[in-house]
Amino acid sequence: MKKTTQCLLLAACAFGLVALSTKLTAADDATSSPSSMPACCSGGMAGCSMMTPVADTDTNAVPDLLKTCPVSGEKLNGDMGAPYVFVYKGQQIKLCCKSCKKDFEKNPDKYLKLIRAADKK
Repeated sequence: MKKTTQCLLLAACAFGLVALSTKLTAADDATSSPSSMPACCSGGMAGCSMMTPVADTDTNAVPDLLKTCPVSGEKLNGDMGAPYVFVYKGQQIKLCCKSCKKDFEKNPDKYLKLIRAADKK
């Protein structure tokens, strides 16, 4: 009787593993299928723009015409790559990198004067 019980338990465990494996495979297929992802995620989850924070870019903002970062003085679109762009009180701000935003936030009026002076030229 003891051997019968052991065999039944072993068979139940094996059946459970097969059922679990089938469910996991189905779940993997559902999450990796292109039809279950938004169009922006065609490159897989690593390329999903929904997971990447994006700076606030208001299309009605006054454009920033400066060719250099008002905080660091670095050339925009230079060695640092594409500028970090956001909108502050209706004014588009272009910085050489995201880390310059901390300095911008300490004294925004100082940098807004530089940007608006470039707009007048």
